[in-house]
Amino acid sequence: MRVGLFVTCLVDSMRPRIGFATIKLLEAAGCEVVVPELQTCCGQPGYNSGDRKSAEAMALKFLAEFEAFDYVVLPSGSCAGMIRVHYPDLFKDDPVLLERITALGQRTYELTDFLVKIAKLEKVPGNFKGTLTYHDSCSGLRELDVYKQPRALLAKMPGVNLHEMVESTTCCGFGGTFSVKYGELSTRMADNKCQHITATHAGAIVGGDLGCLLNIEGRLRRNGDHTTRVLHVAEVLSGIDTDEMQ
Repeated sequence: MRVGLFVTCLVDSMRPRIGFATIKLLEAAGCEVVVPELQTCCGQPGYNSGDRKSAEAMALKFLAEFEAFDYVVLPSGSCAGMIRVHYPDLFKDDPVLLERITALGQRTYELTDFLVKIAKLEKVPGNFKGTLTYHDSCSGLRELDVYKQPRALLAKMPGVNLHEMVESTTCCGFGGTFSVKYGELSTRMADNKCQHITATHAGAIVGGDLGCLLNIEGRLRRNGDHTTRVLHVAEVLSGIDTDEMQ
């Protein structure tokens, strides 16, 4: 199957190795992966801030660049949720565009969801060894029902010991523009998340959204924790992690 990879803004600018890890996983599942070079943002920041015009422009750009693929995959539940759940709202008054954008949204998947439900990946290429705990991002969990999928894939790795934290499904406080508008509340939520991570004594915190991971890592480091690794699930599953790509 021919898959278009939507890299996402944060991955492209902050941790590109997640994109390479995603390609490795998709190819391991037998997919032909194409990365459209002119892709940009999904439009979520504008949409969440009430700027529907800019969000519509990004949605139309996404439609033009990805409509021809069998599937579209993203290493982000947040961006995938924007496309699947919120794009149709942008074009609810245009029946033709609504039909096209809805059809493309139905072929758009968060990475672990795609690997489990569509590609049915049996063998995971990574060889991570150690104890980790998992943070469930809000959008992936609540908009796309992504919970069991990353855990099912991690369970295929003999060296992984998954130690669930208390309140793994509670928000880390990032929430995109939320962390900017409500900084004090966001910080308290992140500190609570860090306390739960520390209580597991896991060597790594893993998640499926880089925004959450950057927020969590920032608080861990500011609170004096310089040893807990903060990894995207694609890095763990693929074997492309912080030790391999510097």
